[in-house]
Amino acid sequence: MQFQKISFEESLENFVIKPRICVGCGSCVAVCPFNCLEYAAHGPKIISECKSCGICAQICPRFNFSMQLSERFVFGRERAVDEEFGIYKRIVIAQTTSDDVRRACQDGGLVTSLLLFALENGFVNGAVISGESSNEPLKAVPKLALSRDEVLHYAGTRYTYSPNMLALRDAVLKKIGKVIFVGTPCQIHAVRKIQMLPLKRYADVLSISIGLFCSESFTYEGLVNKFVQEKLRITPSEVLKMNIKGKLILKMKNGEVKTASLKDIKEYACRFCATCPDFSAELADISAGGLGLEGWTLTIIRTERGEELFKKAEAAGAVRVRPVESEENKIVELLTRISKRKRENAIKTC
Repeated sequence: MQFQKISFEESLENFVIKPRICVGCGSCVAVCPFNCLEYAAHGPKIISECKSCGICAQICPRFNFSMQLSERFVFGRERAVDEEFGIYKRIVIAQTTSDDVRRACQDGGLVTSLLLFALENGFVNGAVISGESSNEPLKAVPKLALSRDEVLHYAGTRYTYSPNMLALRDAVLKKIGKVIFVGTPCQIHAVRKIQMLPLKRYADVLSISIGLFCSESFTYEGLVNKFVQEKLRITPSEVLKMNIKGKLILKMKNGEVKTASLKDIKEYACRFCATCPDFSAELADISAGGLGLEGWTLTIIRTERGEELFKKAEAAGAVRVRPVESEENKIVELLTRISKRKRENAIKTC
């Protein structure tokens, strides 16, 4: 495919960076063939003369992105009017059967169990995920997991933004083979643009995409440094897990549980999230999130590829499933309501 010859300055700098809608996913940095860009603070920084190849503009999830074109590529059709949270094959509530995963995971451990099942059965050679920074507690950073121990070590949810596309670049450079990609809706958008082109070097390594439900993410400086450390007077390294279930929940390493209102952390949300219309990662092969459930994961299986992996994991006993109808459709109603609200808010913001 012939790329449009357009420079970083003419495209992303003018229409994404300056308007402050860059999500900081790192896609442009990851795929630049001339290494003209580096990831600085929370987004790309040009460090040498741009060769105007146009690749960065072609894969940026915030530049000329079309949900309709993407849906036709992924599903062969556009969504119907009543498909409020996107196209899917089935929706279930799932949970890991592994004690190891249960101890490490955030909610039902569905995503971690799928990663382990795919890795240990040779379906993939690695997983692109997020983990916690070794020197900045509670800060999300991109990770390429190549073993069971690494997958378990990086399990759980972080609420600051992680540019997971940079770990995808690591997988390509290290030539490890096929990977599962786990990311937020905006990162799944970038993955699909890579596959649509296709940008073969990257598209060829992508096996399955798992999207995480996402209302918004938070800045590390705001959520952790200003709120947790300064306002709550909690040392970040003393926090074992952070969760959001209608409120901010901090599980401490000493066994204590501390909570705070979501209103108190709203000001630390990343501004770019306000323009995102996608709550449930509508273009992923499988979408997953806690959505108020305790110890279970709401799971949306969207594609044939996602269905194949999920069925094999279920048949092997890696996960257990209960029908979503057991929740009397309240969970689906909540999913529908949140998806619709996020889409409407994004339209207003734009």
